Amino acid sequence: MTAVTKTKWFMPLFCVALGVAVFAAQWIGGDASGGLISFAVLAVFGLLILVGGRSETVRGLRGDGRDERFRAMDVTATAIAGLVLIVTLIIVWLVEVARGRDGSPYGQLLAVAGIAYLVGIALMRWRG
Repeated sequence: MTAVTKTKWFMPLFCVALGVAVFAAQWIGGDASGGLISFAVLAVFGLLILVGGRSETVRGLRGDGRDERFRAMDVTATAIAGLVLIVTLIIVWLVEVARGRDGSPYGQLLAVAGIAYLVGIALMRWRG
């Protein structure tokens, strides 16, 4: 799988595939025009990633220009994104509970994040 994700074609094709999935979901939901817009945004982003090959940042995001430095930046950026998402989920869960609601689906997402974290820690501890 690693070899596949390191080609310059992986991310652009992933963007198009995601665009197709979003279009299909929005079409099924009765918003085909919104689905076309979503597909177009994702396809254009994929195209920009494909043709932006001279940029070190684009090549790193695309996968074919990754080195140890970019991998470290990717891990840090992923951790920051995860932290922001978890803090946001906590806030919206608290708001929902304060409004007298059950906090769904935010509580479930927080549970999944907590379990994933614990499993990740256990696996990292077990491996090394």
